[in-house]
This record gives sequence, C-alpha cells and structure tokens, in this order.
Amino acid sequence: MSDDVIALGGKKKSMLIDEVKNLIPDGGNLNLCLTCGACSSGCPASGLDDMDPRKFLRMAALGLDEEILKSDWPWMCTMCQRCIYVCPMKIDIPQLVYNIRGKRPREERPKGILGSCDMALKNDICSAMGASPEDFQFVVEDVLEEYQEAQPEFKDMQAPIDKQGAEFFINQNSREPVTEPDEMVPLWKILHVAGVDWTYGSKGWGGENYCMFLSDNEAWEHITRTTAKQADDLGCKIYLNTE
Repeated sequence: MSDDVIALGGKKKSMLIDEVKNLIPDGGNLNLCLTCGACSSGCPASGLDDMDPRKFLRMAALGLDEEILKSDWPWMCTMCQRCIYVCPMKIDIPQLVYNIRGKRPREERPKGILGSCDMALKNDICSAMGASPEDFQFVVEDVLEEYQEAQPEFKDMQAPIDKQGAEFFINQNSREPVTEPDEMVPLWKILHVAGVDWTYGSKGWGGENYCMFLSDNEAWEHITRTTAKQADDLGCKIYLNTE
C-alpha cells in the first residue's frame, strides 16, 4: 500500500471543479453524486488504466487536476453516454471527458486520432482515409456492377453519387470503400428493397469525424458543415448519418 497522502483543499486552485459543477443538475451540488457505481457497472472502459467513471468524477470533484490531465483514460472513453442513462442524478460525465481532452496540447493528443482528423481536413471529402472522389466513385461503381451481375435479384440496385433532389443524403465510413468495399453492399440492399430515394455526395461522404473525438471544436464544426452543405447543395431533404 502506498504511503503517499493526497492532501485535499489548500491554496491550489482547481480548474476542473467548476466544470464538474456545471455538469451537475440543480446548481452544481457535488453531493448529488451518490457514488452508487451505476456509471461504472456498464462502462466499457471501466478498469482500463486503473480508472472508471465514478473514480474519474470524484477525482475531478476533489480537484485532482494534475492526476486527471496525465491520465490516458479520457482517451479510452468512447463517450457512448451509457453512464448518463444509468445515473440517477443524470451527471454528464462524457462532457467532462470531452472538456478534459481539449485541455491537452493538440500535438500531444493520440497520434491515431490526430492524424485521422488532420487527414479529413485536407479536402472536402472529409475522409480520414484520404480517399479521393475519383477513387470513391470508381470503387462504388465497380462493386455495384459486380453485385448486379452476380445477384440478379439486385440487377436494378443503385448506388448514386451526387443525385440532385434525392430525399436522403447518406454518408459512408471511408474505411469500407478503401479496405473492405463489400461492406457497403448490405446498406445498398436495404435501401433498394425499401425503395429509398438516396444519394452519396462526391464531397462530404466520409462519415467518420475523428475531430470530434480529438476534442477539436473548430475542425469538428468544419467537417460537419462541409457535409451538411453538400446535402443542401444537392437538394436532399434528410441527412442520414450511418456512423
């Protein structure tokens, strides 16, 4: 057992306590957290890096800023919001996780997430894989033709790109056309059987947004607006995010 003693209080000013209070209902009463552990029981990240949502929240409430900011656990949280749904007091732990991610210098954030965000910002495709519009169109048309020929019941199936006036604008995880193109087909089949009027866009078709997970608000907004603009330019009524 460690002999280290964690001193509470003192003159050190915590920058996280106010944020915790803002995420707790009814005026920021820290006693609203019952430490019941419901948040931790269903969390897929519980136990990783010797941390769980309950411990994380209590550390923030106690002003242990330095320990939290050094921890890699906020990057292991998927922000699935399961903890909010089960919390009897509805404390927004994922928002606190997001805020803490944003306090780490951008260049020190996880390289995989950082690289994927920056790749998506290089063009209007918004693909974290860096796929070009020409490559995307080639793969979609090639795979579509293959299935139309191999499965006659889907000979009339379509996978349109930049179809003006389609009801639904649909995005696509760019990993699939780049590395596993056959995984695009089940969605096409569902849309075909359901008779849905839909289209991809040559811009903004990358469905993933790693800038959100990076806690980069400006980049996150840029990608979202790029995709939404393409849907508007095509005259689509509904934007359907498949991610």
